[in-house]
Amino acid sequence: MIKRLLKTVILLALVGGVAVWGYFAVRNRDISINQWFVGGLELGVDVSSYQMDVDFGKLMEQGVKFAYIKATEGSLHTDGSFAEKWAAAGEAGMPVGAYHYFSYESSGVKQAENFINTVGKLSGVDGNFLIPAIDMELSTEQKANPPEKSEVVAALKAFLAVLEEEYGVKPLIYAERGYYDQYLAEDFSDYPRWVRNVFYPVWVDAGEGWLVWQYNDKGVLDGYGGEKYIDLNVINGKYGVDELRMK
Repeated sequence: MIKRLLKTVILLALVGGVAVWGYFAVRNRDISINQWFVGGLELGVDVSSYQMDVDFGKLMEQGVKFAYIKATEGSLHTDGSFAEKWAAAGEAGMPVGAYHYFSYESSGVKQAENFINTVGKLSGVDGNFLIPAIDMELSTEQKANPPEKSEVVAALKAFLAVLEEEYGVKPLIYAERGYYDQYLAEDFSDYPRWVRNVFYPVWVDAGEGWLVWQYNDKGVLDGYGGEKYIDLNVINGKYGVDELRMK
């Protein structure tokens, strides 16, 4: 009886230990359960100055079908490697889009002007330009003292109005679920959605109401320098990369 009880205790301890290890491994992204749910979906990356000397041809050889490149942040900042990456992606034939990191310290109109002046026209016979994207998130400091929803909504509406006038499309909006629910769900639900969830499957957060899913922020591929990791994304299987293309 004592031996049986001891075996049970040991078994429960082992199961509990594995469960705790698994929890922290997923939380720290040492393992990605999302990898089990993206098979068959078209793969993409998003990059910035953290990834240096990106070889888009090499990425394409590894199955990458599209890329988003950080272009601007706020009303004054331009990502230092944007022009180089933008040209390299075009030379490789990679379908490519530009994204803007939204700031809460300058007007939406000024931020849109910064993006347009940096990215330029998104038209051409090659058809490889993707719709613009905007990265909506809060820093650690901003999470402790978040901006008012009314101010965010007003600034974002102003930003989007300028971009839509310029490019004739609704931009893709990137956000994790908490941010989306707090700031975007009521006023921007008709915009294509780029969901960030690196912990568990996207449909838990967004059902089928998403176009792009950033499923791993610790991806590792060949073809870039600098930062060890690269953000990995997939397209909703109902659509495909063509849904992102500028028409």
